[in-house]
Amino acid sequence: MTHQDRWNTAELDLQAYLDRLGVDARTPDRATLDRLHEAHVRAFTFDNIDVLLGEGPRTDLASVGRKFLEQGRGGYCFEHGTLLAAALERLGYEVRRRLGRVGDPGEAPRAHMVVEVLLDGRRLLADPGYGSGLLRTIELRDGAQDTYAGTTHRVRRVVEEGTVSWELQRWTRGTWERQHTTDELLVRPADVDMGNHYVSGHPDSSFRSMLIVAGHPGDGSHVTLTHGTVTVRRPGAETAKRDLEEGELGVWLDRLGVPRDRHERLHAAVAGLSSPQEAPETRQEPGEPETGQDTGETVPG
Repeated sequence: MTHQDRWNTAELDLQAYLDRLGVDARTPDRATLDRLHEAHVRAFTFDNIDVLLGEGPRTDLASVGRKFLEQGRGGYCFEHGTLLAAALERLGYEVRRRLGRVGDPGEAPRAHMVVEVLLDGRRLLADPGYGSGLLRTIELRDGAQDTYAGTTHRVRRVVEEGTVSWELQRWTRGTWERQHTTDELLVRPADVDMGNHYVSGHPDSSFRSMLIVAGHPGDGSHVTLTHGTVTVRRPGAETAKRDLEEGELGVWLDRLGVPRDRHERLHAAVAGLSSPQEAPETRQEPGEPETGQDTGETVPG
């Protein structure tokens, strides 16, 4: 079985994906890659809706394609990574799927999926499934920095017990904040299934105890919605976070493009949840609201 056959990339409706993104991707170069990455992040929400509804999202390409392209929905890192990786391979890019750890790598499980792209002798990190993360790729090179749309990220090479990992950091309130750490171990579909099973089913996963829907509503902002709060970020501006008013959840679900057929069940699912401030936070989940953002501070070189 070839590498691509292992991931069933032929099952992807590539034209439907490109039509949804609105990107002409005939030339597999860096500029096109970054346009695809940003368009993907802006087109699909990051959310854990299926987890809260007890539907346990599937990560095989056929299921992800139906959910994202036919049903007009989003999902979380394993789904985003599966879809983007397949599309990039079909477009002629050399791709490696990777797993990483969100938060403290000494404690967190390998429960985040990213995509590594090899292009023109460089290794590039694509991270479409981290709710408030990269809009475009960043080079996997120690000390590499990129500032885009008001946010600065940096990559650090970390070696622990002979294993190389790459730590993605974000410049936030005058300091570098770790987002996640990605290792270089080979990833197979069963590994993605196991990570997905942990995040969707383990009692310590905060995805089981709080709603997270993050996305770009099309007005230049980035919105992170929980069942109790809404956080709005704009480049160069202070992050605005407040409690949801009664009955306001559905308004924001509409703004973020969550199909109406999910609303009633989702309201019922979150009715018994504790407030986000009281929810157990064993680790920062992808997409979980941060406490601040870069607002024009000088970033160290």
